[in-house]
Order: sequence, then C-alpha cells, then structure tokens
Amino acid sequence: MPAITGAHHVAFTVRDADRSAQWYGNLLGMQVVLKGDEEAVRFRVLAHPDSGWVIGLRQYPGREEGAFDEFRTGLDHFAFGVSSRAELESWERRLREAGIPFSPIADSPIGPVVVFRDPDNIQLEFFLPAGP
Repeated sequence: MPAITGAHHVAFTVRDADRSAQWYGNLLGMQVVLKGDEEAVRFRVLAHPDSGWVIGLRQYPGREEGAFDEFRTGLDHFAFGVSSRAELESWERRLREAGIPFSPIADSPIGPVVVFRDPDNIQLEFFLPAGP
C-alpha cells in the first residue's frame, strides 16, 4: 500500500477571505504567502513560518450560504496538534487574550482538547494526542 507522510494543508470555504486571513494570521502567527481575486473565487493562502503548515481560505462570491454547520455532510472539525499540556494551556490563554470563545481543556479518551470556532463558525481544536 502507498504511504502518506502526514497532512500538508487544509482549505476552508469562508464568507470573507480577507477577514478570515486576518483572523487566522493574528491567532496562529501565519502569513499570507499567496492571494488571488478572480471572478469565481477569492483566495488567500497562509503559511506558518516555523512549522510550514499551510491553510487555504476560499471565498466564492455570490455563493455565500451562511455559517458553517458541522451537522451537514462534509467537515465536522479540524484539529491543530500541540506537543504538551503546557502548550494546550498556552493556547487557552491566547484564545482568552484574543477574546475568542472556547471550551476549557477537556480530557477525552484519545487526548485533551480545547474547542473554539473561527469567524465562519468552523469548529477548530487544539489537540494533544494521548500518550502511550
């Protein structure tokens, strides 16, 4: 079977590409590395300078259908991995400072998690996989 090496990027459909690029950039320290404003799509590609992680944001003018809803078929949520409980606690502080509502660290069978949402209501998580 062919192998995969991990995830490279995720792309979200958003209602306002510039607003979302600013939000993700401010929260995660990502920088816009590519952008386009075409008739059918406006896009922003952000990269994290240390990890190289990439997020694509795509806005389709005239096709806005409201906020994200994980109960529709498609994406349920997206989790950003963290390396320690201390990092998870640091993200709680960062979300609080940014005025972004979130759930406090919750322990799950697969690891502790902090849940929050972006400006389009996309459910996001900071997640620490449970150790062996």
